[in-house]
Amino acid sequence: MSVDVAFEDEFCVITINRPEALNALNASVISALDAAFEEAANSSARCLIITGAGDKAFCAGADITELSDNSMIEHKQLLQRGQRLMNKLADLPIPSVAAINGYAFGGGLETALACTFRLATSNAKVGLPEVKLGLVPGYGGTQRLPRIIGEARALEIIMSGRTVGAEEALAIGLVSQIIEGSAVEGAKAFARNFTGYGLPILMMLRDAVTRAGDLPLHEGLAAEADLGALSFATEDAKEGIAAFQEKRAAVIKDR
Repeated sequence: MSVDVAFEDEFCVITINRPEALNALNASVISALDAAFEEAANSSARCLIITGAGDKAFCAGADITELSDNSMIEHKQLLQRGQRLMNKLADLPIPSVAAINGYAFGGGLETALACTFRLATSNAKVGLPEVKLGLVPGYGGTQRLPRIIGEARALEIIMSGRTVGAEEALAIGLVSQIIEGSAVEGAKAFARNFTGYGLPILMMLRDAVTRAGDLPLHEGLAAEADLGALSFATEDAKEGIAAFQEKRAAVIKDR
């Protein structure tokens, strides 16, 4: 299988499993990832972790061997398919963490950018090198990278096509943490900072913050107030307030 799916504790762990090709994205991997994201969305998992097989690469990007014979229309359709896949990942009803273990270039970095959080092992190297092929990143890189690290930094990385190491990625906010040891275990430890909270409120928080990059301030504040009111009406909010007042641990029901 080109993609492995495992359920471990409260996690769905998805592993891109083409180490002989540095876990590059071909048509088979994209189809398998689409099915894996669907499986995660319909499961009882509280967080998705995605990583790459082996210790060399998270995902080295698109499989270039599948691109050379495409027409312009076929290439656009391929990009749109990739964008739909990344949107599905970004819109999952559970948080997601990319455990970047090694190379994450092109579509590999775009996969990580679609996750809620990104972590990196010390040997991680990331970038959008499409300019070197005379191409524009097409799976969301030109849109998500500036929202995460700012327009000027994103332009410099995209227009130079250069490689960013783990320490720089941490310094510019592209990743949240550098993992020592197992990438998946490090991602689990990181995710347990929030997996104990109710999923409805976590998704409201994600949506509120995401809107900050898309809306004028006054519209974003209105959306925040709407989401705040919705969160207040949940059973988990009532339980959380009661638990605080009674000095006990809250019992979360995701309602």
